[in-house]
Amino acid sequence: MEYEVKNIGSAPSGHKKIRWVKEHMPLLSSMEEEFSKTRPFDGVKIALSIHMEAKTAYLCKVLAAAGAEMTATGSNVLSTQDDVAAALADDGISVFAIHGADEKKYFEHIEKCLECHPNIVIDDGGDLVAMLHGKRTDLADEVWGGCEETTTGIIRLKAMEREGALRFPMVAVNDADCKHMFDNRYGTGQSVWDSIMRNTNLIVAGKKAVVAGYGWCGKGIAMRASALGAQVIVTEIDPVKAMEAKMDGYDVMTMDDAAPLGDYFISATGCCKTVTPDHMMKMKDMAILANAGHFDVEIDVAGAEETAIRKYEARENMTAYVMPNGNRINILAQGRLANIAAADGHPAEIMDLSFAVQVMGAMYVKDNFGPQTGGRPADGKVIDVSREIDRQIAARRLKAWGITIDELTDEQREYLNSWQI
Repeated sequence: MEYEVKNIGSAPSGHKKIRWVKEHMPLLSSMEEEFSKTRPFDGVKIALSIHMEAKTAYLCKVLAAAGAEMTATGSNVLSTQDDVAAALADDGISVFAIHGADEKKYFEHIEKCLECHPNIVIDDGGDLVAMLHGKRTDLADEVWGGCEETTTGIIRLKAMEREGALRFPMVAVNDADCKHMFDNRYGTGQSVWDSIMRNTNLIVAGKKAVVAGYGWCGKGIAMRASALGAQVIVTEIDPVKAMEAKMDGYDVMTMDDAAPLGDYFISATGCCKTVTPDHMMKMKDMAILANAGHFDVEIDVAGAEETAIRKYEARENMTAYVMPNGNRINILAQGRLANIAAADGHPAEIMDLSFAVQVMGAMYVKDNFGPQTGGRPADGKVIDVSREIDRQIAARRLKAWGITIDELTDEQREYLNSWQI
């Protein structure tokens, strides 16, 4: 077991965080109990790159309890919690993650994670997969397949699939109902505003919140902003989503038109330069910008650096850029993923659902592409999570809540399966 963490002595603090989330993650807890007996991942090497904080650490522990040889790293240097990384290392799991590491060190950690010669990769954003198709193609043939956690990563995977470049199958965990309908909507909605409020100490009620993108994340952010008393403005490029936002009760306009109006700007598009210096020049003095997308490209921070006449630290995690017109634009967490780079990420109960999908997705890869099946297909494909897996996870969660639901009678099932009147 190898590791590279900031301070192994901080492990007790990390253990405390992991114990707390475990108490609020009944799906993973039940899987740990079951799979520690059946050991479905015995002999399987798994490399994981997800935000290195307590919920991710518990996912690693569950997979290890199921028999996997785990190696882990973080998917964002600002989201790594050093005490949690230390706790994983203390538990005997290979981990390479340091908060605030530079880009060179970050990719060194990605590469070290892959040097375990993984059979399965669990990725968040696509950097593990990208390295297996770039610098470390020598390891790709040993990979049976993997799972991708987030929208941005799936966008990258589908581009690779279209070009015929993807070398192994990847399960689109993000697109599972038990992931995107809950994680992206309720998780992102709550955690983004948690980050904004704890890092600004400012009120939301009575202000204008501009939400760029009305996918599942944007829906959650807008919903929570409205609940906090904000007037919500949505910007979109998709006419159907724009219409949906309008009928959900929000104002819809271009970012050019929204720029002078907003007090808060939150980007959730998965695209680059959603908010540009031209937009910033139109904004109110002291406007607050936050990114809810995976990569730090949605808000054009480099453009802000070039345009501003000076910058300063307004608060911890908050950089103020003074524009040529004298207005100050405040960017949270360097334009990185605000809810995890400057807060604790999604609530534990939400990540319980998402990570349960990850476990089942990894199981699917092993059962369908492992050596006992004859091996993976020659061409890599992006694979949807089955309806059966979604239903299994939802049923487990309802059971944990103590909720029972109706079942079809034989007569009802026959009715639904018949085309005759």
